[in-house]
Amino acid sequence: MTAVPGPALVVGLGNPGPEYAETRHNVGFRVVELLAARAGGGRFSKHKSNADVLEGRLAGRKVVLAKPRTYMNVSGGPVAGLLRYFSVPATELVVVHDDLDLGFGVIRLKQGGGEGGHNGLRSISQSCGTRDYLRVRFGIGRPPGRQDPADFVLKRFSSVEAKELEFAVDLAADAAEALLSDGLEPTQNRFHALSG
Repeated sequence: MTAVPGPALVVGLGNPGPEYAETRHNVGFRVVELLAARAGGGRFSKHKSNADVLEGRLAGRKVVLAKPRTYMNVSGGPVAGLLRYFSVPATELVVVHDDLDLGFGVIRLKQGGGEGGHNGLRSISQSCGTRDYLRVRFGIGRPPGRQDPADFVLKRFSSVEAKELEFAVDLAADAAEALLSDGLEPTQNRFHALSG
């Protein structure tokens, strides 16, 4: 008999507050909100770890979906607190985040490795004491011309991107679910061929 895997923690990265809700940097929140709808559509509730949390089932597994209530650059504290509270090993942590190094809407999956200059990932790696967690990388493209990347990530998607955004968020949510059920390599093989 196969052992039932324990719970997974799926964290979407973003900044709190309505002024950031539609920005590129908050695409991780969007993906996790879609996963919440798929997991039964309950409401997120405030957790003592300083995150909004929803417990449910996805891909036949118990999952904890979370959106840190801190700013992106200090996401690590809430994530580490949730791992401890729910007794989830870091290898069962999935972080969904925006990625400047991928074209818009390109979805890539990986485990471990560097943070690529992403301060949210850096904070998580430092607070959790490991880089060995799963990532769903959501491409937002490079800033045009000489625009500062820090400004670019806090802007809304262009009108052209906005038309494709729902499809890309859906694909990223599919990829996160597949990671939970099938593991990294089969999910990479399937989704890397689908986007970009």
